[in-house]
Amino acid sequence: MIAYLKKLFNKEQDECSTLPENEKSSFFLKVDNHTLGVLISDKGEWLFKYTDEFKKLQDQYKTIVGFPDLNKEYHSELLWPFFQIRIPGLKQPAIKEIIAKENINEKNEAALLKRFGRKSISNPYELLPA
Repeated sequence: MIAYLKKLFNKEQDECSTLPENEKSSFFLKVDNHTLGVLISDKGEWLFKYTDEFKKLQDQYKTIVGFPDLNKEYHSELLWPFFQIRIPGLKQPAIKEIIAKENINEKNEAALLKRFGRKSISNPYELLPA
């Protein structure tokens, strides 16, 4: 039974989604009504950067794991783990049902992040579509 549950909730490599080349999306990373950062998808690449608001509040909040430099723009073709964990395992029956009902492309990371990424049990940040 435990093996079945692990398989159901685990994200396997062949299940991984990608960012389509033509996808353009923006998200705000917020906590306590402050916008800490911006996540952008464009032309098959992800970009993350901190906001000027966060830079002014840096004594109140820590930087996010994987993004230590406040002034750097981070670029990647792969969605960083900090954001990836917000997308649930796609084999879960309830998730499959939502994907089918809402006609979400399960291979499109940005679409999955828009639908499922707002909250995470692993951190207090909210990810809101711009």
